[in-house]
Amino acid sequence: MKTLLNLIWLVLAGFWLAVGYAIAGIICCVLIITIPFGIASFRIAGYTLWPFGRTVVDRRDAGAGALLGNLIWIIFAGWWLALGHLTTGIALCLTIIGIPLGVANFKLIPVSLLPLGKEIVPTNQPFAVR
Repeated sequence: MKTLLNLIWLVLAGFWLAVGYAIAGIICCVLIITIPFGIASFRIAGYTLWPFGRTVVDRRDAGAGALLGNLIWIIFAGWWLALGHLTTGIALCLTIIGIPLGVANFKLIPVSLLPLGKEIVPTNQPFAVR
């Protein structure tokens, strides 16, 4: 079931959202000081391509740097990406088949706003192994 949902997701929403994250990652990597933002953006782009069967957990070692970085991220890129998830989620919820995909889009909004200090793990592994 996860594979089927991931394939439908990839066609209807995942590819375009991942392109948005990749563009944000490229822009962040061009500027040397924002390379950590670019790495986080590429990590979430991969998660956005194939989200079912994986989840996002907080990293235990994230501290004040992640908090400050997330505030900067929200201002420059996070709210654009969250808006993309919101509009795509609303559009997907207009059809019965798209409702699970729309809900998945709404679940991606927090990680699009606060990507630093997060880790993507398989759903059968509830906690990050460190």
